[in-house]
Amino acid sequence: MTYKDEITAASRLIKGHDGTWSGVDAEAVARLRAQNRFKTGLDIAKYTAAIMREDMAAYDADPAAYTQSLGCWHGFVGQQKLISIKKHFGSTKRRYLYLSGWMVAALRSEFGPLPDQSMHEKTAVPALIEELYTFLKQADARELGLMFRDLDAARAAGDAAKASALLDAIEGYETHVVPIIADIDAGFGNAEATYLLAKKMIEAGACALQIENQVSDEKQCGHQDGKVTVPHEDFIAKIRACRYAFLELGVDDGIVVARTDSLGAGLTKQIAYSEEPGDLGDQYNGFLDCDEVDAGAIGNGDVLISREGKLLKPKRLRSNLFQFRKGSGVDRVVLDCVTSLQNGADLLWIETEKPHVEQIASMVDRIREVVPNAKLVYNNSPSFNWTLNFRQQVYDAWQEAGKDVSAYDREKLMSVDYDETDLAIEADKKIQSFQRDASARAGIFHHLITLPTYHTAALSTDNLAKLYFGDDAMLGYVKNVQRKEIREGIACVKHQNMAGSDIGDDHKEYFAGDAALKAGGKDNTMNQFS
Repeated sequence: MTYKDEITAASRLIKGHDGTWSGVDAEAVARLRAQNRFKTGLDIAKYTAAIMREDMAAYDADPAAYTQSLGCWHGFVGQQKLISIKKHFGSTKRRYLYLSGWMVAALRSEFGPLPDQSMHEKTAVPALIEELYTFLKQADARELGLMFRDLDAARAAGDAAKASALLDAIEGYETHVVPIIADIDAGFGNAEATYLLAKKMIEAGACALQIENQVSDEKQCGHQDGKVTVPHEDFIAKIRACRYAFLELGVDDGIVVARTDSLGAGLTKQIAYSEEPGDLGDQYNGFLDCDEVDAGAIGNGDVLISREGKLLKPKRLRSNLFQFRKGSGVDRVVLDCVTSLQNGADLLWIETEKPHVEQIASMVDRIREVVPNAKLVYNNSPSFNWTLNFRQQVYDAWQEAGKDVSAYDREKLMSVDYDETDLAIEADKKIQSFQRDASARAGIFHHLITLPTYHTAALSTDNLAKLYFGDDAMLGYVKNVQRKEIREGIACVKHQNMAGSDIGDDHKEYFAGDAALKAGGKDNTMNQFS
């Protein structure tokens, strides 16, 4: 219902109680309802899943319509991102949030900082989803509350035109609630464990779950060594577990993002089950690094497979893990992706060791030979040295084109000495256009940065500490934080308002009328920032 319809409905309801509800104001009820549009996490999951599906269709029609997100580790961080997006761009369209398992492990575990190895409490993940949406809903309540106050002021001043414009703005209000792509790691256990956790994440509001093909109890960060993958049938079972969770909860448009770590994973924990040559298990086993053996030379505990009439012994480490053939990573990635899409996944995630458009495109081209509309979520990771990578890419391209690069040392291109050179300027242009180029050429529907606020928090804290505890003292805070907040229009400069003080005052007035004891009077120091 519209805002006006809500007022009418509430008025009718109040009048139906023979005057016993006469102290309840119908417009105040309509305002509370507008400020609490989403009643449950499932409401959010259904709403945001529809947004993602619409965006995916838009990307299929035009690759320039790619989407973006930034990783979050706290509800306040996610809230401020969306407030900033609305402030600077006027709309949240095609902008999401990403929930990073890495940051949950590093910043949210009761054990303290942990590496990205699925050792943190899995309940911390749905808890963060719920927290993020709590803060996003509060951002709606705050912004609408300010609009309601302006509406009351316009009415009191007799400014009908402004009041009408504000009513239109309230009717067309755009929520801060956007899709969250949530990291479920490798499922935190078997397929049943994956299903149970997926339900908790969806109930908290997640419309998109990202799951990877690593072994759950051997899981590593995608940019570290020692990654171990599972056979396709094991991974497909977890994709299905996520789909069942969505369908059980009525989120029919829920999105499953299938991530492959095979490009950098040289190990597997088990040999795949195979019923006949050429099936998925046989293809997976075909990538194993094996030695041919004679039947009479079989040792104690040896594991053997048969391939093309030959008896082979897969190479096994002391850790009881089996090795893949070197150089087989790309072929494994392509098979992973095709298999995932053919078995219920909606989007792909290929974890790479560098941000290189043509490297990604070369794999996507092969995938699209089988699944023409294959689309990727791509990690624009802080684990990459973007400056060095792109300067080296430019260096290599120039060298291949016969351009003189003798003024540059390829291994030292990160040096500040190169910052103003033509090569560095060209590299920065390529970094700037990477998302646009990769979406057009390499099928990337969604670009995210996993850990941005982990790094921005560290950088801004270092800058403040250096100044505040140094000679600048309080000026270090005032000049570099508060003065910038005021002049750049950062909402948080009025931190009492951001924390909900004005919302509480409005509620007090609804409940107690003129007798309400409110915090936002003339002596509130927040008025210094008006």
